[in-house]
Amino acid sequence: MRVVLQRVTRAAVRVEDEVVGRIDRPGLVVLLGVTHDDTEEIAAKLAAKVWQQRILRDEKSCADLAAPLLVVSQFTLYADTRKGRRPSWNEAAPAAVSEPLYEAFVTVLKELGAEVATGRFGAMMEVEIINDGPVTVIMGI
Repeated sequence: MRVVLQRVTRAAVRVEDEVVGRIDRPGLVVLLGVTHDDTEEIAAKLAAKVWQQRILRDEKSCADLAAPLLVVSQFTLYADTRKGRRPSWNEAAPAAVSEPLYEAFVTVLKELGAEVATGRFGAMMEVEIINDGPVTVIMGI
């Protein structure tokens, strides 16, 4: 499992001109990719790590500030660009594997007390991000 965290002042995700997820105050956008051997245990560990990551202003975490998160599925985080000019997506787990793990990740964040907005799994989305800093961090477990 792999995430890209972006510290934001606000963010929104749209599907077919409809806003399906939004955060209107400082927090994190979490772009989440799942690979074949990921498990619910890995999803839970990574969600807790994201929740407690001290990358907000003044070295605070979302847990410290009750800052919101916008979680968006992103299989392209597992692109393999080593050969040719067209990425391979073979390392990305299929939807039957990745969607339940995406949902588990979101559920753990909510159980930890997070305010979580989401995109729509598998949809073509437009993600609007006002990056703060800019601060962007790549994480995995």
